[in-house]
Amino acid sequence: MDPNIPSHCPGTDSSSAGQVSACQGCPNQNICASGVTQLPDPALEVLKHRLSSVKYKILILSGKGGVGKSTFTSLLARVLANENEQKNIGVLDVDICGPSLPLVFGVQDENIHQSGSGWSPVFVEENLSIMSVGFLLESKDDAVIWRGPKKNAMIKQFLTEVDWGDTLDYLIVDTPPGTSDEHLSLVQFLKSTDNFSAVVVTTPQEVSLLDVRKELDFARKVGLPILGVVENMSSFVCPKCKVTSEIFPKNTGGAAQMSHEMGVPFLGSVPLDPSLGRCCDEGVNFVQKHAGSPTVMAIKNIVENLTMNLQSI
Repeated sequence: MDPNIPSHCPGTDSSSAGQVSACQGCPNQNICASGVTQLPDPALEVLKHRLSSVKYKILILSGKGGVGKSTFTSLLARVLANENEQKNIGVLDVDICGPSLPLVFGVQDENIHQSGSGWSPVFVEENLSIMSVGFLLESKDDAVIWRGPKKNAMIKQFLTEVDWGDTLDYLIVDTPPGTSDEHLSLVQFLKSTDNFSAVVVTTPQEVSLLDVRKELDFARKVGLPILGVVENMSSFVCPKCKVTSEIFPKNTGGAAQMSHEMGVPFLGSVPLDPSLGRCCDEGVNFVQKHAGSPTVMAIKNIVENLTMNLQSI
């Protein structure tokens, strides 16, 4: 952080920006005091125009890391794309510090192309495309060491400059865990558009549900509609003996009970499948390779519930 910026800065959006004692000596005092920082962001109109061709914007959230948001995002996108080839699906990976979706979709070696109409996403299938900061790194091992403002600028650039085509039925946004910069920026930007909502992913145990409750509280406070909660890794079916085991105990009733208590829809549970992990590592389409698996059937059921809930937003 710049040592010249006061620690008690009221913030650029404050009515007292640039006018309080803490602002004395700040290099940005005159700009803040002029009121320029409180004017509407001109990028919002650009964003609104760019996303006007997107029918539904769905954020994949979870207050807890390691619950399988990226895996669920890939399964949701694959099922939506496979079930109707006339629908176009876009996936935006805004997990800036851990962009894993290029690997999961098997396109990690692709490059982004830029034209007069903006950045072109990488196409996984004819009706499925993806954009990620992972495509912009020189090496897949490069660490992204950015402060909040640079992350926010990258998200804004993705939302305003990616050319998703004439029509996009679903834009699915994979987010990092938590309720911080990336989430606040996404909500702030997407509020200028229509039909944006979120799906919250959790695992059954209380240590995960505790953080997911905070995520649901965050969504309520910022006015983000919740389509429902998905319980990932709900159980494990042995591929040999077919016995079902609970890897993560549901001591408090799991995601279904939490959803009931929090007053949000429960979209369904997804079982744990070792084949899914292998497919993600290899960039293989799990939905096609294991079309009859309980995991794919569960995702299809979730898609049905999600589609119904979209009509009520």
